[in-house]
Parts: sequence; C-alpha cells; structure tokens
Amino acid sequence: MNNTMKSNICLTASLGAVALALAATTVSAAEQKSESWLDNTISPVCNPIFFEDAKINSEIHPIYMYHILPDTFDFAGGSVKLGGQVQVMAVQARYAVNDRLAIIATKDGYVQFQPDNTLGRSYGWADLSAGLKYALVKNDDAQFILTPGLNVTLPTGNRSVLQGHGAGEENLFVSAEKGFNKFHVLGNIGFRIPNNFAADTAQIHYSLQLDYYVHQYFIPFFAANGYTVLTKGSSNILPVPLNTEMYDLINAGSTAANGRTQFTVGGGFRSRIVKNVDVGVAYEAGVVDPVGIFEGRVTADVVWRF
Repeated sequence: MNNTMKSNICLTASLGAVALALAATTVSAAEQKSESWLDNTISPVCNPIFFEDAKINSEIHPIYMYHILPDTFDFAGGSVKLGGQVQVMAVQARYAVNDRLAIIATKDGYVQFQPDNTLGRSYGWADLSAGLKYALVKNDDAQFILTPGLNVTLPTGNRSVLQGHGAGEENLFVSAEKGFNKFHVLGNIGFRIPNNFAADTAQIHYSLQLDYYVHQYFIPFFAANGYTVLTKGSSNILPVPLNTEMYDLINAGSTAANGRTQFTVGGGFRSRIVKNVDVGVAYEAGVVDPVGIFEGRVTADVVWRF
C-alpha cells in the first residue's frame, strides 16, 4: 500500500470520526432540547380568562364552558329561584413574537344564558380582551419562569348576556411556574382595574395549579381560583343589591360586594394527543358561601401550539 493510499485512508477515517462526533453532538442537543422541563408542563384549564400561562407559546385555544347556576341565588336582603346553566364557546389565541414576548387574546366567544327561573334566556357575544406578556425571568436550570403582562378588555359584548357593561377594564398580572421534574406549580395574581369605578368593581384575582406528568396521555392537576372585590360599584346589572361578584366572565358593578372573597376549587387532567396538541377537561365548584352564580362548572378545551 503506497503512502498516498495510506494518507487517503487516514483522511477518510478522520473525516468519518468528525462526522460521527458532529452527529452525536446534534442528537445530544436535540435530546436535551426535547427533554426541556417546559415540555412536560401544561396550560391551565380552569379560569382560562384570567389564569394566564407563564410560558411563551404560539397557539390556538378553543374552549367550551358549561357553567351550572345554583337553584337559589342569594343577594343582599333576599334570594330568588334561579337554576339552569350558562354555556360559553370561545377561541383564545397567542402569538410568540420571540421566545420572551407574546401577544395574547384571552376573551371573546358566544354566550348562552339559560336560567330556569326569574330571569329570561338570552344569547349574545362576550366582551373582547387582548394584551401582551413578557417572560422577565426564564431559568431552565432552576426550572423557573416569571411572566408579567397586561390585558385590556373592551365592552363590545351584548347587554343581553351581561356583557358590554361599563367602560372596560385593565388586568395587570404576573404568572410564575416552578418545576420539580415531573411535578409543576403554576401561579397567577392580577388586578382588574375598571375604567369606570361606578359601573364596575376593582378586584384582585389569584390562581394556583398543581400538576404531575404521569404519562403523555394522563397529566392530572388540582386548581384553585380566588377573587376578592376591592371596591363597590353603583350600577348593578341586575335590579337587586348584589353582595357577590360574577367571577371571571362578568363584572357586575355590585353595590354590596366590596371586601367579599369568592373561591373555587377543582381538578381534572390533560392528555397530550401529539407533541403540539393537548386536550383538557376540568370540574370546579364554588366553595365560599354565598357562592353567587357559581354552583359548578365543566370546562373542556384544546391547545394547538404551532
């Protein structure tokens, strides 16, 4: 074997070794990327209007809510028969401008207000809400992300379904998530600031979700959502003095609810059908007396990330 052939063999072997090293590095990097702690986290199902995810994603998020009204609705000084349900069909959207900033559209949809007693049935569109969120802290090594944001709600909905009330509001919020391998803690706190304090009430809202990634097709979670009314309005949307507010979908401008805290707890699970598509279902119930309009709620959704 001459020297030239030996040199070619050595060069070929060297190039092959380099190629194998590069391939191994690429596979290793891909595996590390696929094993990011964020890959096993899930978005909230309960309280989808105000419980904003801390992650920055581009996604389409169809939602269906079946909200159960209590048989008796208590207000300041009395009670009336109610019963029935409210059904909401909506589609949220989020667009990641980059890995830190996202444009979010969190409230819209069609509302079917279907009480059995006292009030008539009505149908119409919900208000519109959109804004921005920014991942201020993103530490993958510590499995932690902190994301503040701002939503603006416009009173574009139909009065027949208790929307289009007041002059709109701003929601200033911050979301955070901490991972412990397959266990995750997601929290959110925010302030609803009305543009007309007579028409709507100011509120603080806070949410917590605990989830565990058991399997791709079964990711159970527990959720809790609270709403504390900070001010009183002067123009109830119902012809009685209300000592409760209307949770996430409606701001009633209640005249006797300031200082009142309302709370829901619930749970459910998500399934990751494919890598970029999740489906979820949850049930939650009001747990602080009086529950107001919140006897219970079933929420089902799909999250398609792109």
